[in-house]
Amino acid sequence: MRWDNLRLDGSPDAAASPLFGAVERTFDTPAFRGMTFYEVRARSIINKVPAVSRVPFDHTINPYRGCAHRCVYCFARNTHTYLDLDAGLDFDSKVIVKVNAPELTRRELASPRWRGRPIAMGTNVDCYQRAEGRYRLMPGIITALSEAANPFSILTKGTLILRDLDLLTRAAEVTDVSTAFSVGFVDADAWQAVEPGTPHPHRRLEACRTLNEAGIPCGVLMAPILPYLTDSPGQLDQTVRAIAESGATHLTPIVLHLRPGAREWFLTWLGRTHPRLVPRYLELYGRGAYAPRGYQERIAGQVRELAERYGIGKGGNRPRLRPRLRHPAPAPAPARHPEPEQLALL
Repeated sequence: MRWDNLRLDGSPDAAASPLFGAVERTFDTPAFRGMTFYEVRARSIINKVPAVSRVPFDHTINPYRGCAHRCVYCFARNTHTYLDLDAGLDFDSKVIVKVNAPELTRRELASPRWRGRPIAMGTNVDCYQRAEGRYRLMPGIITALSEAANPFSILTKGTLILRDLDLLTRAAEVTDVSTAFSVGFVDADAWQAVEPGTPHPHRRLEACRTLNEAGIPCGVLMAPILPYLTDSPGQLDQTVRAIAESGATHLTPIVLHLRPGAREWFLTWLGRTHPRLVPRYLELYGRGAYAPRGYQERIAGQVRELAERYGIGKGGNRPRLRPRLRHPAPAPAPARHPEPEQLALL
């Protein structure tokens, strides 16, 4: 997206942004202290995913860029550099808000060129991050998708999705709707260290249960699994057992991968908090963004055994337990009912 000519009308509490020609806002509330929001009017909202991405969906909607979840490993960090912002603190504290996302969604779905393909949301940054509580873009987007009977999926760490449960339920009456939570671990110390802006993992799993009980299929992406931090047999057992207790329809384990932007930010954090692990991470990720195939397959095998032990997927969808490898096999053509993915825009 180009940011020229995207200026909104000014208001007494808004200033013109020197970066984007957009409206720059700050809010003096605890949840948004230290954050800046750049309100823009986007020119398009439904994004075509390049075929080389090899993901089980081919269109996405991303109403936000940047994320207050502040996950130190977030793969999307480097996208902020496209806007002349940095992949570290700027990504965590400067959020681009596409304020016209609902009306654009409605208009693009009504276009004669649109063919009703499934749309995935939450695959770049979280569409239910804290900013959504103020801007409320998702109700309009979901309503537009529902009125068009267009299938969609949502991946999130945000329990705010439950605010829109009625809308999701109505949408599920006319089209395919699926959801998933990202829960890589349930260890409280790890959560506070690497995902400080997110709801507690157990709260996410409670929301997963609520969605399934309401008839909205909800699974879990066990992502990311952090080598030497959250991958011990005991930690994997604890996490998979909690996921099973949530009633998740399926489980997909994904080992951490470190692409540019995320790599530098994560390794800086690691050096500050776990300096002894830096050489081990450089051994794992010295040749690229992905851990060695053997490590991924070992972790996937352990999770598979635990998922079978605790019965995840029984009586419903079987757990999806493919390890995410550096050179995945070509994906089949997207089905009508897509499964949401995290860290998947490869």
